Parts: sequence; C-alpha cells; structure tokens
Amino acid sequence: MSRVVLHPRDLAGCEHRLSLDHSHPDQARNRPDTPEAQRRKDAAADHRARVREMIRGLHSDQPTGTVVLVEPDTDHATRVAATLAACREGAAWIWNATLPTDREHGRRGHAELLIRDGDGYVPVIVVNHRVSYPAKPVRAPNGSLGNGSSTLTSPVWTWAPQPDPSRNGRNQRRDQLRLAQLTAMLRDLGLAASDDPQALRGGVIGLDADCIVVYEMAPLLDDYAEIFERRTAIAEQRVATTPRRIGECRSCPWWVRCGPELEERRDVSLVVGGNQSVVLDDAGITTIDQLAHYRGDPPADWPGNAPFDDAVLTAIAWLTDTPLIRRLEQPTVTRADVEVDVDMESYGEHGAYMWGTLLTDNTDPSRPVVYRAFVTWEPLPTRDEGRSFGEFWTWLSAEREAAREAGKSFAAYCYSQQAENRWLLGSAKRFAGIAGVPSLASVEAFIASDEWVDIYEAVGRNFVCPNGKGLKRVAPVAGFSWRDAEASGEASMDWYREAVGLGDTPMDLSQRRRLLEYNEDDVRATKVLREWIDGSAKHDVPHKDQVLEFRNPG
Repeated sequence: MSRVVLHPRDLAGCEHRLSLDHSHPDQARNRPDTPEAQRRKDAAADHRARVREMIRGLHSDQPTGTVVLVEPDTDHATRVAATLAACREGAAWIWNATLPTDREHGRRGHAELLIRDGDGYVPVIVVNHRVSYPAKPVRAPNGSLGNGSSTLTSPVWTWAPQPDPSRNGRNQRRDQLRLAQLTAMLRDLGLAASDDPQALRGGVIGLDADCIVVYEMAPLLDDYAEIFERRTAIAEQRVATTPRRIGECRSCPWWVRCGPELEERRDVSLVVGGNQSVVLDDAGITTIDQLAHYRGDPPADWPGNAPFDDAVLTAIAWLTDTPLIRRLEQPTVTRADVEVDVDMESYGEHGAYMWGTLLTDNTDPSRPVVYRAFVTWEPLPTRDEGRSFGEFWTWLSAEREAAREAGKSFAAYCYSQQAENRWLLGSAKRFAGIAGVPSLASVEAFIASDEWVDIYEAVGRNFVCPNGKGLKRVAPVAGFSWRDAEASGEASMDWYREAVGLGDTPMDLSQRRRLLEYNEDDVRATKVLREWIDGSAKHDVPHKDQVLEFRNPG
C-alpha cells in the first residue's frame, strides 16, 4: 500500500501547516507564492545557477561526461530517467539529480549534486544561506592553538573531506533533514556510496560557495527516521494538530484561517513566543485571559531573555489595546550635541547598496537637518559597493572629528545594530584598499564605542512592546508615519530589483527615488523615536504598575 509522499521541506516547520497542506491539497497546490516567497525562490535559483556554472568551469578541462547536467525544464519522469542513466554510466558529478518518487516509503527529493564516491554517490545540496563561519582559535592546555571544531569540509572541485580547523559549521536543521532523506533514498536505490551507515556522508554548498561542508549522516538518520514517521502520521491525518502562532506564521498562506481561530479562543500563543507558549500550555495557561490574571511564580524553565512579567504585561496589553508599556519612571536614551541617524539598505546576502544618514547639530539651530545617502546603483554584487561605503565612512569620520575639534559630543544611531554591524565589518574586510574604506580595527573600535547607539536596544530597555519592537511598530506610537503605505523591508527587495534591473526584471528608475525616500523615512523615524523617548514618552505611555492594576485583586 502506498503512503502519503513527503518532500524534504515537509520535515521541518509548522506541523499544523503540514496537516492543512495534505488535508486540503487543491488549495495548497493552486495557491500562488507570496512576493516574499517568490523573491526567496528567485534568489535561490540565481545562486544555484552561479554554482552550476562554477562547477562546470572547474571541470571544463575534464573528459566529456565528468559533469552531467540534467535538464531542469523537462518533466519529472524525464529528469529521473536522465539521472539514473548518468548513475549507470558512472558520471562523476550529476547536477540537478532527480530521484524516483518512492511511493512505498513515501519519499521524494532531488539533489543539486550527486558526487561519485567509490561505487556510489554522495548527495550535495546547494542553499542560499551561509553554512559555515570562521572558527575562533582556542588555546589548548599544551599551549597550541586550534578551534576545537570537528567540522569537515571538501574543496568544491573534488570530493575529499578533511577536518577544517578554519571553520565552524552552521548546522541548519532543514539542510540536515533534506540530506538524510536523500541518503535514505539513495540507499534504497542501491546508489549510496557505502553499505555501512557509519561511512555515509552528505554535503552542503552555501552562499559563499567556497567549500562543501560535510556531514556524517549516521548520527542524523535515527533522528530523521523518527521525524519522518511523525510527519507522515500528521500528513495522513492520524495525528491531530492545532494551530499555534510561531514566527513562520508571518509568511504562511494558512494564517488567514489560523489567525481568526486563535483569536476566537484567545490563544496565549498570540502574545508570547512559540517556545514560551509550549511552557505555558504545560502549566495549564492556554488563554490570554489566564495569563493576564496570573499571579503565581513563573513556570519552571521559562525560555527567552525577557522576564515572565513581560508576558503577563503583554497579555494585559492585548486585552486593553495598549500599544506600549513603560518599564521605567523616566525613560532614558543617549543624546549628544551632534547626532547622526544611520540606516543601511542591503539586498539579501549580496551586499549593502545604501547608507542613509540624517545629521542634526543640536548646538546650532541655524544648521539644517540634512539627509544624505551614499549609494551604488550597480547591481550587487559589485566593487562599486566599496566606493559608496568608503564615501559614507569618510563623511561619518569627518563629522565625528569636526565635533571633537569643536568640543561637541557626538553620537551615531541605528535601529538594531546587528544588521548595520554585519555590513560595517563585512565591507571593511571585502573592500580593503578602496579609497575611504577603513581598517577592520577602526570599525571594531567604532562599534564598541559609546558613540554608536542602538535605539532598538533602548526601546527594549525602556518599554515592553506588545506588538513587537520593529521600527515600524514602535515609531508610530511616537507620532511618525511613512510616506509610502507599502514601506517595508520585504517590499524594498522588490523595489531594488526594479531599481537596478536585476536578472530578468525590467529597470524602473522611479524605484530608486522610492528607495531613497524609504531610507530617509527610516532615519527620520529613528530620530523622532529617540527624541520622543527623551521627551514626552513619560507622559504618553502608561507605566507597568498602572497596567498591572488591570488584574483582579486577590
């Protein structure tokens, strides 16, 4: 008897979504991708195409048939036949390998690469995210330096796994489960590289495409088998699921169904994180009302960095429609004589194409508040990104130095420095030697200084944010609104593709102005928000003690 067939993407993520996908197959099959999902698919396809051409180039001097390309635009049966034929002929590398659907076990899958190893094949997948990062040296008791890592890597031009002390792997569960399913399928087909499960391996080529990160499959296969059986039971409706709000819900097409259901039962997952809602459920707290009126000790092993009281306050805020709650009697934020708000715009993992700034000199009312953007409109990745970054850094450094020489204090502000810091550091490394690009040490010193202020952190320190701490969630409470009703980080990705004519997208120069206005609004929102924190927020936002009075006495 055939079973429901699972794709590797069915093995991770929301179980309720899997149940709905298989109980309503027509709706799941016919729904269009969201713009965000389509953008991810397009970016992944572009990355795979680049890796494919790299692989072909690396083997261009090898005999014909070393790299076999399975035509992607043919139907599934044709791709399967071409893959199996290449395996029979002993091809060394098979690109876009498609395995036959296993209806007996309920599995389907394809690998961007099958690499011949001995008498069989190793699955290698290509993903559009980073799969390793530089290892930090660790000094051993004998004084020698290493990284304590057991990461295996192989060069991208051959299959030769070796311990790699220069890297640590970034273990992605979805990647590992996909490799495990492909490994199981290859074993059933008699195409695996070894009959010994302990010798089985798989690989991942990530965004940098500078190596293959290698996984030992034996430790993953038992976990995979357990997950596969549970997911199969869910898909076959033998295990019941119920909706629970998690991060995945933001882009899930089923949210139009699950959201109202959760609101109707006032589910506690609407106001806390996914792991927190599991802990609350185990403690018998399943509704927002129960949490809002809860007075006992926090549940054991409360997850996350935020205290349990924040969850109670957020529940009360949901019931009372309170957008923000003040933690402190007097909110505080770093201020300076000369202030620069900074906002960076990037396109996925490809680079940062814009550094927007807003300069305010609080000691000189006659000096206008000026927005200035440092930008490249050459499609990323491009060396011109280094030029625009170098100009930004030169300008910022000059303003800092001028403030010091005038005896004025200086501060630069961003909203959630994780993104800005990543591209500050990355740009210093990638574009070293280009005019204006600072040394890595200079960037590290700036990031560590009191002159670099994260307003996102200030918001979290001063307020409980029931609707989230994103700039577009919090700044409207301070009275700011964006000019573009569609403004969002996700939308800006589409605008960028059109602004530079990326890929097959027609160029639309009007989108450049749209991006500049969006960036300007972001830095102005940061300015309005931090000045509000330092001003009327004390009177505009209720203190947590006031909010807690909502609870029934007892």
